[in-house]
Amino acid sequence: MSTTAITEGEVAELWATYTAERALEVREQLIVHYAPLVKYVAGRVAVGMPAHVEHADLISYGIFGLMDAIEKFEPERGYKFETYAVARIRGAIIDELRSVDWVPRSVRTRARQVEAALQQLEGALKRTPSDEELAEELGWSLEELQDTLARMSMTSIAALDEVLDVGDGDRIALVDTLQDLTASLPDETLDDVETKRLLRETLTRLTEREQTVIGLYYFEGMTLAQVGEVLGVTESRVCQIHTKAVLSLRTKLAELIRG
Repeated sequence: MSTTAITEGEVAELWATYTAERALEVREQLIVHYAPLVKYVAGRVAVGMPAHVEHADLISYGIFGLMDAIEKFEPERGYKFETYAVARIRGAIIDELRSVDWVPRSVRTRARQVEAALQQLEGALKRTPSDEELAEELGWSLEELQDTLARMSMTSIAALDEVLDVGDGDRIALVDTLQDLTASLPDETLDDVETKRLLRETLTRLTEREQTVIGLYYFEGMTLAQVGEVLGVTESRVCQIHTKAVLSLRTKLAELIRG
């Protein structure tokens, strides 16, 4: 995820000039410098996408997110631009994917059913349900559930790259929030602290295998195939575990926020 080779001092000077003058030529230099971020994010979003979703299209969608990030970034707030930009790039890509609505309606319908069943069982069991328990709640066979989870894994419906609206026009991917739960933001509020507490709790309530998949895939940068080698299971099974883990995280977090 490296950016083009200019020094940190030169980058800081570009930001200072752009913040003061909003010159288009300076913005273009910043876009060129940070363009590798777009390629990196597009590559992550592309994992598991159907073949007809072109990687070049994802990059073009992401460029708009990068431009938006450059326009709205405030260096004086003390945040790292790369972290801020990644969320907006992801958001631009996923927003565009949603607008073309390439996910089959049947997959969306089943995804909602799985999420509702997970939410019901999470509340009743106070833990992550097993695949068998989830299938029984849905009235499906275990094979039918696992096939549905595999189909969902081919979409952005169940991904930590899904971008969330956090208010005031700010958007962030859940994975970026989870990556550094111990760090303090420069202007961290009580709401920020509470959100981090809730996220820690949601992670600890996943099964050990689900935590391992989330950790290796998102934070260690392994492919799903590599994760499968570590766990001694097939890549398809890792996809299923990943999908169920992400849905569990979302339902747990929703439950905790509702109190």
